Amino acid sequence: MLLPGSGGPRPRPRGRGARVRCAPSTDPDPRFTLANERTFLAWIRTVLGLIASALALEMLGNPLLDDALRRITVLTLLAFSLLLSVGALHRWFRVEVAIRTGKPLPLPGIAVVMMTFVLGTAVCVAVATGS
Repeated sequence: MLLPGSGGPRPRPRGRGARVRCAPSTDPDPRFTLANERTFLAWIRTVLGLIASALALEMLGNPLLDDALRRITVLTLLAFSLLLSVGALHRWFRVEVAIRTGKPLPLPGIAVVMMTFVLGTAVCVAVATGS
């Protein structure tokens, strides 16, 4: 119901976090919210792949790696998967707030973290294999 002089429908923030951190806003087009959710789920799939890689490396072992190097690799994969999952959640929330408040979308800092990890891993593999 519109009140005289209100200028439009009242904003409806959703969830406790949205009420606490979002400025008053209106509901965006659901396609944008769902696209943001799909992006978050894609990052979570990447995290699950990293965890599966760490588990496979630990369970199956590798005759080319000694136990200490294998353990360090597994722990690094698990630590990075934790960092990536927290970053994905943080990015999802920042994008959701930007969509609801009509602000520009934040830059994808999580992608920079991922690329740094991939490049660091490539350098470590190159050094370890002597290439």
